[in-house]
Amino acid sequence: MSETVEKRYRVDGMDCAGCATKIDTAVRRMPGVEDVLVSVTAGTMTVRHDGSSDLVAIERRVAGLGYSVMQVTSRTPAAPSRQVHDHHHDHEGHDHANHDHDLDEASHGAAAAPPASDTVEGLHGHDNTTTNGPWWQSKKGRLTILSGVALVTAYAIGHLVPAIAPYAFVAAMLVGLVPIARRAVMAAFAGTPFSIEMLMTIAAVGAVIIHAGEEAATVVFLFLVGELLEGVAAGKARQSIQSLTKLVPKSALVEEDGKTREVPAENLAVGATILVRPGDRISADGTILSGESAIDEAPVTGESTPVRKGEGDVVFAGTVNGDAALRVKVTAAAADNTIARVVRLVEEAQESKAPTERFIDRFSRYYTPGVVVVAALVAILPPLLAGGAWNEWIYKGLAILLIGCPCALVISTPAAIAASLSSGARRGLLLKGGAVLETLGKINAVALDKTGTLTEGKPKVTDVIGFESTQADILKYAAALETGSSHPLALAILARAATDNVVVPAATDAKALGGKGVSGTVEGLPIFLGSPKAAHERIPLSAEQTARITGLNDEGKTVSVLLVGETLAGAIAMRDEPRDDAKAGLKALTDSGVKIVMLTGDNSRTANAIGQQLGIEVRAELMPEDKQRIVGELQSQGLTVAKVGDGINDAPALAAADVGIAMGGGTDVALETADAAILHGRVGDVAAMIALSKRTMRNIAENITIALGLKAVFLVTTIAGITGLWPAILADTGATVLVTINALRLLRPAR
Repeated sequence: MSETVEKRYRVDGMDCAGCATKIDTAVRRMPGVEDVLVSVTAGTMTVRHDGSSDLVAIERRVAGLGYSVMQVTSRTPAAPSRQVHDHHHDHEGHDHANHDHDLDEASHGAAAAPPASDTVEGLHGHDNTTTNGPWWQSKKGRLTILSGVALVTAYAIGHLVPAIAPYAFVAAMLVGLVPIARRAVMAAFAGTPFSIEMLMTIAAVGAVIIHAGEEAATVVFLFLVGELLEGVAAGKARQSIQSLTKLVPKSALVEEDGKTREVPAENLAVGATILVRPGDRISADGTILSGESAIDEAPVTGESTPVRKGEGDVVFAGTVNGDAALRVKVTAAAADNTIARVVRLVEEAQESKAPTERFIDRFSRYYTPGVVVVAALVAILPPLLAGGAWNEWIYKGLAILLIGCPCALVISTPAAIAASLSSGARRGLLLKGGAVLETLGKINAVALDKTGTLTEGKPKVTDVIGFESTQADILKYAAALETGSSHPLALAILARAATDNVVVPAATDAKALGGKGVSGTVEGLPIFLGSPKAAHERIPLSAEQTARITGLNDEGKTVSVLLVGETLAGAIAMRDEPRDDAKAGLKALTDSGVKIVMLTGDNSRTANAIGQQLGIEVRAELMPEDKQRIVGELQSQGLTVAKVGDGINDAPALAAADVGIAMGGGTDVALETADAAILHGRVGDVAAMIALSKRTMRNIAENITIALGLKAVFLVTTIAGITGLWPAILADTGATVLVTINALRLLRPAR
């Protein structure tokens, strides 16, 4: 069995789903082709074949239909590591008590996705090529202008020499009709006989036969204007997501051997160190090695205010450095940075059809031939059965051919979905296809992980309690012992000391005591920091002190006790705290009628404390298979379930849910298993995703109403003799433009 080969192409000139259908039908009939995916909104075609296909012949077939074809290949980086970064730091003897507190539920990695950078391998052009310049520089624009000039000239000649007016209008018509007819014939030979070009050709030729050459020339011109407008509107949607790639700067300053030199950003290697000056855009995904600055992440994540970041924090390509120079270690090649992955994901998603889109595609296969039959019956039956005038009823039949074009109907769904996917991507909401987008609007139950999803995924100091010392002294001594440690609890203490501007002295003789804590000498005093149990072994704790510590434990907090000599100086309580927007995000879900539940592997005491704080039902101490089982139980109750998580233990439940949503900082496994991802990690974005889906489905309903409504109105008025060929073509192209413009409203943020 031969191996399947995949080739990807850029295709210019596709304006509507009818274009995609013609290309799909033509290429699918070529020898060796196994599957074809065509996206109008992304302007791409992916061909899967068995290796025996003649790619040049495929390109010629598509070019013959009137489209330009560019075969592209992705610059594939080395395969990224799939290991999950383990957060179980071996902090020998660093037992701060309550180790059932699960701080390791979320393992953080970088999601791997196919690269978006493409290189051109070949180019075959034809009538529908587009340019990056103004519309009038494109071949479509030039053809439309030429047709318009020919029509105006025909009117002038007809006014000056009425005897040759019919011939002048026929000549003007042919200027625009010849390219249209050529595409119609090529489409017919390629398997699409009922294309809009064929309907247009029949209508124009028929109009000439019944001596309506003036209208025929005008209709051809209006058809070209409509196609041009469709192309401009479709290009707006296409440019929306592609404009993201322009956010990444072209060059970067690389540090080598103590010197900096400017290199192309696309050549940056993983592991390289780059210097980012204040005000510059960051040229690669990376981790800050030194420096602290406010980072404007709005272009990538939609975050409205700059985020303060320092050593060890992650930064994204395309974001803007604020007020200080940063040294950044590159963690992803240009072809695999955040923006490239977003663009690639959205383009692939646009090739994946939603159920509604698939239904309309199937419907249109029967609709267009049906229109041709109806038009023929309208043209033939009244003269044959009722003695009607042949010219009059043939004219009406030709008008119905134009009215019946399915372009507006077929583009109604993919245009809305493409705009919605692009809009979501610009806000950090990534969805893997129209089917996911459509299903999200039906969600009425959401199961959320705790650590790293509802919470930050790392502990913070919540309480500093002074029994015999001040809070500043407690932090000073504790931070001195923890300096240099990478344990999450140690990092929490050091972060709090830095926030409170505590001057941390040096510690001597610092050592870890297996299973108990750490000890050392600070400012000449013997210091011990460890669990309450270990501290009690050294000096007795009073009933009041024990009760205070127990109360903190009941709140799900980890407590470390500080001894200075033989004195219980104080205690430090830490907990993985909820995200800042968690409560508001959950309220947005419940306000929209969605049932919410927390599913966590953490201990019940900690989980219930967080659950009570957030007002959410809690299911704790779960294994991965338990989370999957609970998702199944919710589905068995008739609920459509979304699962939100970021850890490897969430993968089974993410796969089992109707829609799996990975938080942006999650593991590779979670992001690959999920149907959608929240790049910025905001809980409120779950509700935003659902709202975006509902808004999109309303837009699709509006588009279908516009498309069918206009056709119904003009069908009645045409048969009644009120409207003719001119309004008919306006009804077709006008509806397509209106539908596309309505879909583009989704690119604007919701109010």
